[in-house]
Amino acid sequence: MTTESCNSTPDYTIACRMNHEAAALERLCQVVRIRGFRIAKMAVETQDGVLDIALTVQGTRPVTMLQSQLEKLHTVEEVILTTPVLAPATSRTA
Repeated sequence: MTTESCNSTPDYTIACRMNHEAAALERLCQVVRIRGFRIAKMAVETQDGVLDIALTVQGTRPVTMLQSQLEKLHTVEEVILTTPVLAPATSRTA
């Protein structure tokens, strides 16, 4: 299994802070999968009952939708998109 990204699938980096609770990481991973993203990288640090998670996800859906869904998890304190989200390019003909 490789973690190399396809040229057509954008990568997004997300920083997430959540309370350490049984199955918290499983719920986070499930939301990422259900929203149509794939986790390319994940780093987790635990300190004082809090999980600091750095995620790199790949997907073609709007990443702001994923951010919104992660924020709804009851254990999540904060979700920050650390990769700038570019507006979709629109083509206009004059």
